[in-house]
Parts: sequence; structure tokens; C-alpha cells
Amino acid sequence: MSSRASSVLVAGGTGVLGARIVDRLVRAGHDVFATTRRPERTASIEACGATALLMDALVPADVTRAVETSRPDLIIHELTDLAEFDFGGNARLRVEGTANLVAAAHACGVDHMIAQSIAWAYEPGEGLADETVPLARAEDGSPAFGSVESLEEAVLSLGRGVVLRYGMLYGPGTWYSPEGGAFHRRAREGEVVATTAWTSFVHVEDATDATVAALTWPRGVVNVVDDAATHVDEWGPALVAVAGGVVSSISARAEGRAASNARARSLGWKPRHPSWRESWSQDYE
Repeated sequence: MSSRASSVLVAGGTGVLGARIVDRLVRAGHDVFATTRRPERTASIEACGATALLMDALVPADVTRAVETSRPDLIIHELTDLAEFDFGGNARLRVEGTANLVAAAHACGVDHMIAQSIAWAYEPGEGLADETVPLARAEDGSPAFGSVESLEEAVLSLGRGVVLRYGMLYGPGTWYSPEGGAFHRRAREGEVVATTAWTSFVHVEDATDATVAALTWPRGVVNVVDDAATHVDEWGPALVAVAGGVVSSISARAEGRAASNARARSLGWKPRHPSWRESWSQDYE
């Protein structure tokens, strides 16, 4: 498929990434359809030149209707449910919402999908994790990130399934934004609780660039992270400092592992914001 698809369906077209992707695709000349489950958000989709579709990803008939209406050459899966830190709801969306979207794609003859995943799910180990490193396991051997594995497996069942493992998103509209970001607010109070101690970040605009570039990428998994892998013992105090707080508590829920962006670079992408360090010092202070 060329970078100029005749029709693209963005599932989750009003989120922090989805909205940017919709705008970029419209400006690039694509015929873009974008979904939202909230009627009040359709106006923002239409305002940028895309066609808004109401869709609840947990309702199979809604998903089928959206795919049948748009008849896309490509589906971009940016469905999340994290605005209120609803991790259980987000996990359900990854499993059931993805299954519904992939089933509708199969039924409508769509074999090309790009989907959002995460780069901090790798098993702990030395060095940066490339895409061949297994994902983490719990003590009993079960997946530590079961909903992530379910999403990836479903997307990769498609002939042109592309999974983008984004690093921790920062920048405008994210949890790390000084304009209302939850992690930034907490850091102002001196506290940082990281998902994993070893972290790879990526600026939201770089993640958008990678998603648009991925229209021409081959099937498979690609890490989308910046060049500055780090540990919470470094970035935690830095976040507190730019937020104007005084460190009281820095912790992480798991050890984790930072990721390598070598494959993404080999495909022609490179971050415009190569280091969170410089970006935070320039943009947040």
C-alpha cells in the first residue's frame, strides 16, 4: 500500500494520538473516517475534514457498521480508555475492542491494520530490548501484560498487521503535560510512581510521525521510542524539578526494561525529540 491510501478508518479518533493522526492524514490528502463513542466529540472530527462515525468498540454491531460504512484500505487502532485511569476498562478494550475490530476487518476484507501497543512490557534483562525479546511473565508463567499480548496477537493475524510499541507518551495532552497532566500534577507534589523503573519515552508528535510513516511499513512489531532510555531514579527527580516540586517519593511498580528504536530507524523514522531530557528542560520550565 502506498502512503496515500484512498480510505483510512481511525478507531479512537479523538484521543491524544488519534486526533493528531486524523489531522495529519486529512492534510496529507487521505479520505479519513474517525470513530468516537461520544456524540459531543463528532464536531471536532468533522472540523478537521474527516468523517465522524459513532462507535462503541465493545459492541460488535457498532464496529462492523463503522468498517462497512468506511470500507477502508487501512484501519488505525488507537482505542484507549485511560482518561480517568481506568486500567481495567482499558484492558477490556484491548481484548474485546481489538477482537471486534479485527473480526470486522476480516469480514470486510481489510487485511491492513496499524495498532497502538506499549514498549514497557518486555521481560527484564540487560540492555535495550529489541522486538525479538519476549514480553514479561508473572511468577506463575502467565503473561504479565495479558491484554497487550491479546491485542498484538489479534492484529498480527491480519496479512498487513503492524503493531507499534510506543514508549511512555509525553508532550501536550499527555499525563506528563504541565497543562493539566496527572503525572505532572503529582510531581509538583513531590511524588512519582512509575509503571516500570526502566523507561523509554516518546514525544506525542514523534509517535504521530511514526504512525503515519507506518502506512508503508511491513507486517510486524516496531518499537517507537526516543534515543534516551532512562531509569526512574533519573527521570523521576527531573520531572519533579520541572514541575516545581521537591522530591518526597520516587518509586516504580515493576523493574521493566527500556526499548531500542533501531528497527524504526531502519524503516526511515527518527525522533524529532531524541531525548526527553532536552524536551522537558525546553518545554516544561
